[in-house]
Amino acid sequence: MRGELWPVSDVLAFLAGRWQVERTVRDLADDVTATFTGTTDFTDLDDGDAGGGLLHFESGVFAWRGTSRPAERTLRYLPDPSGETPGTAVVHFSDGRFFHGLDLRTGHHVADHPCSADLYRGEFTVYDADRWRTVWRVKGPAKDLVLTTDYRRAADSTGRDGRRP
Repeated sequence: MRGELWPVSDVLAFLAGRWQVERTVRDLADDVTATFTGTTDFTDLDDGDAGGGLLHFESGVFAWRGTSRPAERTLRYLPDPSGETPGTAVVHFSDGRFFHGLDLRTGHHVADHPCSADLYRGEFTVYDADRWRTVWRVKGPAKDLVLTTDYRRAADSTGRDGRRP
């Protein structure tokens, strides 16, 4: 799906709204593939200290080895706290721990997140106002995974300004 990149001047404005999500999780060690299908909603944080941040809430169905079950996760996307790079963000887990930075001004970004002895390396690619992808490569003694997620803006979704980006 690699193609022309679409620069994003304001990552939080771009992400705001609802996205359809399709993810594959390849366990390279066991040669098994799982899927996740659902939605991700990026909504304004109600936290007065967030300064324009977004709450990322993902929910759907995770299918692994013939069993499907509900799955969800929550992240917090906040404006760059340094203020030195307008339009960029930092991503935190729901408990407040730092996850990674996010700068899509070129339409592409690579982020690393060490987790115990494993390393998560995420590649973010924006294709247009309504499509983007993440590919996380997870490598270490406990994991050998590739997680590929495609996001498509939901038909009824708009950005923060009420218009489609």
